[in-house]
Amino acid sequence: MKVLVCHNYYQQLGGEDLSFEDEVRFLEQNGHSVHRYTLHNKSINSGLKIAKRSLWNRQTYNDLSKLLAADRYDILHCTNTFPLISLAAYDAAREAGVPIVQSLRNYRFICTNSFFMRDGRVCEDCLGKVIAWPGILHGCYRNSHSASALVASIGFYHRHRRSTEHDADCYYTPTEFARAKFIEGGFPAEKILVKNNSVDPDPGYGTGTGGYAVFVGRLSAEKGIETLLTAWSKLASDPQAPKLKIIGEGPLSSRVAAAAKENSNIQNLGALPLSETLEVIGDADVLVMPSVWFETFGRTVIEAYAKGTPVIASRLGAMAEIVCDGVTGLHFTPGDADDLAAKVTDLLRNKQKHQEMRRRTRLEYETKYTGQTNYQNLIRIYEHCIRKKKRPKMTETCVRPLI
Repeated sequence: MKVLVCHNYYQQLGGEDLSFEDEVRFLEQNGHSVHRYTLHNKSINSGLKIAKRSLWNRQTYNDLSKLLAADRYDILHCTNTFPLISLAAYDAAREAGVPIVQSLRNYRFICTNSFFMRDGRVCEDCLGKVIAWPGILHGCYRNSHSASALVASIGFYHRHRRSTEHDADCYYTPTEFARAKFIEGGFPAEKILVKNNSVDPDPGYGTGTGGYAVFVGRLSAEKGIETLLTAWSKLASDPQAPKLKIIGEGPLSSRVAAAAKENSNIQNLGALPLSETLEVIGDADVLVMPSVWFETFGRTVIEAYAKGTPVIASRLGAMAEIVCDGVTGLHFTPGDADDLAAKVTDLLRNKQKHQEMRRRTRLEYETKYTGQTNYQNLIRIYEHCIRKKKRPKMTETCVRPLI
C-alpha cells in the first residue's frame, strides 16, 4: 500500500507527534511505502500570515497536488492539520480521487482550546455551536480573543463547507469516549472508528519495587497538578506514605519545584528521555493520572501497563474507560485530593491486590496496546476507507475561502 501522511508538528513534542511517528514506523516496518508531508509550528512568525494559512493554505494545496499527480497513492492520512496544513490537504486529495483518513487525537474541531476546560473546570459551552462564540468571549485559545476568533473561524469554515460530511472519508479516535464527544459535536457517527494508541517497542516488565508513585506529563492546570500536590501534602504526616516522583515540564514547573522543596516526599525530576521515563515508571508502585479535563486517551497509562504498573486515575473521560477500576488500577473523584490520597493508601497497603493489578495491567498491554495490534487496526481502517469510498465531485461540495 502507498500512503501519503500529513502532520503538523507542535512546538513542544507531544503525544500526538509520537503517535504519528509510531504509525509511520509500523507501516514502513510492514513493507508499505510511506511519503511524509510535515510542517512544524516553529516556522510560525507572522500573525496575519498564519491566520490566512490556517483557514486554507495554498502552499499545502500546491505541494500535495504535485505529489498526488506524480504518483498514485492509496490513501491520504492526516493526523494534525492545525494550524499550517489546513483543509487544503483534503481538497488536493479529493481532486486526485484519493480516500482521506483523519485522526482525531484532540478536540480542536469542536472546542476552541481543544481541552473542554475553562477556569479549572470542564467546559462544553462551544460543543455543537455553529460559531464558538463562548470561546471567543473568554479568549480560550492562548488567553487571546483574536487568536480564539481565528480558531473559531476555522471551525465555522468546517461547518460552512460541511467538511465532516463531505471531506474526510473516515475518522478515528483513540477511545469510545472521544468518539461519543465528536458525534455530540456534529460528526457523522458512521464515519468514526476507534483505534487505541500503542507502546512499541515493548519496554518489558518492570520491578514495581521502587516504593514510590510517579506522575508523567505536562505540568499544567488541566493535568491536575494542584490536586496531585495537595494529595501529597495530606500524606506528609503518614510515615508509610510513598514518595512521589514527577516527570515533565510546563507552565507549573515552578509550582512543582516549590512543592518539592517544601515536601521531602516529592521529587521533581523535570523532563527525562523516554527510556529513562519508562524505567522510572517500571520501578514505581503506581502511576497517578489526576487530569481534570477530558483526556482523549492518556499515553502514559499504557506505558504504565507495558511495565506492569497499576494506574490511579480521575474518574473522567477516556481515563475512566482505559483504566478498569479495581482491575488495572483505581478511579478517584476528579479534583478531590482527599479521595486521591485515600486511593493511594488503599492500593499500596494491600499487597495482594497490588500484585494482582500488576499482572492484569501487563496482560492488558499485551492484549490491546502492542505495536502489532496498532498496525493491524490501522490497516483495517485504511481498507475500510478504500472499500467504502464514494467520491463526489469536488465542485459539488468544496467551498474555498477567497484568500
